[in-house]
Amino acid sequence: MATARSPARRAGAGSGTFSLGEEQAPSGPAATGGPRTVSTVDALIALQGVEDPAERRKRAVRKGRDALDVLDALKLALLEGNLDQSTLGRLKSAAEGLKQATGDSGLDAVLGEIELRVEVELAKAGIR
Repeated sequence: MATARSPARRAGAGSGTFSLGEEQAPSGPAATGGPRTVSTVDALIALQGVEDPAERRKRAVRKGRDALDVLDALKLALLEGNLDQSTLGRLKSAAEGLKQATGDSGLDAVLGEIELRVEVELAKAGIR
């Protein structure tokens, strides 16, 4: 039985070098299933975006309470005469969480009033 000759050839018996035959030339990158993978990832992200209204309401109530807590801390700091920048920073981050709509018009109105109060206090402190 005859065996096919390997395309790799030795240059010398002990030289340790080799070369590939022309039929074994490196090819370009192989095509991958990119679009299929991307669409699967997009579907997963879309599913993560589906949110339970009750969970959204809970999160909005928590953010509103957090903002009220920071406003109370600001009030106490002003009364004691030791307002620090960390309280103002906390107030600014609390303001960012109040802008999302919850779907509940009553809760949205209350959060809007809390947001207005936070914005007024930030404006008084000279923070945008």
